[in-house]
Amino acid sequence: MRDPADLSGKVAIVTGAGGGMGRAIALRLASGGARIFANDLSLDAASRTASEVAEQGREAHASAGDVGDSRDVGRMVEEALERFGAIHVLVNNAGVLRPTPVVDIEEDEWDLIIRVNLKGAYLCSRAVLPTMRKQGWGRIVNLSSTAGRSTSTIGGAHYTASKAGMLGFSRHLAREMASEGITVNAVCPGLIDTEMVRSTITPEQAEAYVERFPARRMGEAREVAELVAFLATDRASYITGASLDINGGALMI
Repeated sequence: MRDPADLSGKVAIVTGAGGGMGRAIALRLASGGARIFANDLSLDAASRTASEVAEQGREAHASAGDVGDSRDVGRMVEEALERFGAIHVLVNNAGVLRPTPVVDIEEDEWDLIIRVNLKGAYLCSRAVLPTMRKQGWGRIVNLSSTAGRSTSTIGGAHYTASKAGMLGFSRHLAREMASEGITVNAVCPGLIDTEMVRSTITPEQAEAYVERFPARRMGEAREVAELVAFLATDRASYITGASLDINGGALMI
């Protein structure tokens, strides 16, 4: 009997895989047996992750592309299908963060955040659905945030709006795809110790936030990766349209 936690034979696209949570997710899915298509805006960053996956003995391919550009997304999916012949798992992880107050947000900055964080998930999901529907099996995991549940700890209103939109998009797509063997779920991390977070706040700010969290620490990317990996397997076959919190109790305060 097949182990429901086994991802052997599965192909996973992870966007924003060049660092932070994306890198951790790619490595965790690979450790479960998946072949990895690592996407990032930076080819060098994607290639580093792919090399780490290869060091685990798993097949990986790196590709540069902007998830907010439908042409790039189309090329990415075509490339993945040419390389691996199938796409079973899509992790919409690519994202950008800015701490700008509303009064100071320029229109182009607003558009950038929504374009990458929300439109990117829509474009990538739409692009993989035909092959997932044909094979009658698929897992889409969208990275939202506690910002989508409440407001962002360190990001601006555009970040909060994009992550709240991700929750609505995930629920609606899950409803549309539930009868076709495709699950769609959202993961809502709290403050995770990543390069993006560290480049946005000072060490003193990070310490002040941590003091308010019940867990008294920031989360680790590997912890988020474990939850994503669970949702990508048959262990989570009856979970769809859900949004799962992973925040050290931050929303209890």
